[in-house]
Amino acid sequence: MNNKTKKILVPIIAVLAGFVLGAIIMLIFGFNPIWGYEDLFGSALGSTRAIGETIQTAGPLILEALAFAIAMKAGLFNIGMSGQALAGWLFSMWFALSNPDIPRLVMIPLVVIVGMIFGAIMGLIPGILRALLGTSEVITTIMLNYIILYFSTFVVHNLMQKSIIMSTSIDQTNAVGANSTFRTSWLSSLTDNSTLNIGIFIALIALVIMAIIFSKTTLGFEINAVGLNPDASEYAGISAKRTVIMSMAIAGALAGLGGVVYGFGYMQNFVVQSASLDIGFNGMAVALLGGNNPIGILFAGLLFSVLQTGAPGMMTDQIPPQIVQVVTASIIFFIAVKFIIEVILPKAKEKGAKASQKEASEVVK
Repeated sequence: MNNKTKKILVPIIAVLAGFVLGAIIMLIFGFNPIWGYEDLFGSALGSTRAIGETIQTAGPLILEALAFAIAMKAGLFNIGMSGQALAGWLFSMWFALSNPDIPRLVMIPLVVIVGMIFGAIMGLIPGILRALLGTSEVITTIMLNYIILYFSTFVVHNLMQKSIIMSTSIDQTNAVGANSTFRTSWLSSLTDNSTLNIGIFIALIALVIMAIIFSKTTLGFEINAVGLNPDASEYAGISAKRTVIMSMAIAGALAGLGGVVYGFGYMQNFVVQSASLDIGFNGMAVALLGGNNPIGILFAGLLFSVLQTGAPGMMTDQIPPQIVQVVTASIIFFIAVKFIIEVILPKAKEKGAKASQKEASEVVK
């Protein structure tokens, strides 16, 4: 079996295994899995409105998955998408609500730029720490998730103008105006008043751009090269430090854009969060299932949005929607096993071999 076939088969097998495990759990607890999955897919795809909601859900997931994928291709494990998305959502929303009279054609690009800038800043910090000090990006991105989580609460409660805070709740801003919402009348009417918005088109544009970058540009080659072997890249004249910093900044910008799409497309305002955004961690799962490949991410994002949107429909037959979370977790588990076997273990063996060679050379000396 060649690598190309394996890359296609492994995600398919992981998805099927996840659904089988979910069915087994339903049978154990006395539920009919056929009815359960029928309710799941019917709720996600059974009507024009449901399809609109499912497609809408895929937009932020695709962007968060791209944020994880670009870091992974550079050999980095970015777990900070939740914080990066939250930063993009918070500051773009603050900007839009503070400047409600900017024309729509100018406002939409501006909120996208603002969200990407603040997301990039959140990615830039762990990138610089990793490149210059060797600090683990896993630890710094996790810590930054909590920093921006609590800082966003401080901003809403203490820094935002009182005029843009909802009068009935200090934890929410007012809804954005017609000039800045991502929702449009034609998409709403096309999908029976669903929340489908232009965010999905932004996500698709980002997919195409990233596919071109990775397949046709020098930047994409450098990111892949550093991810495969930073030492060999340095020998070939590629600055590994610069590439690491740039990769994390781009990843943060994409995650921040995901927060903008989530905020202006689905939520329509900013709401103080008590925990990290789910779209960040779900985006990681989408990227792993899609093999960090833009085309794979597209299909994985649609699958996860079907699971997420259709889960409440399982309550029709009294099946707990948490079963879907078991299916999702199972899919991630099976993908992770492959990832550990093919990526983590060889790198660990390589480091062990280098350490052994170093010790042997010191003994000889």
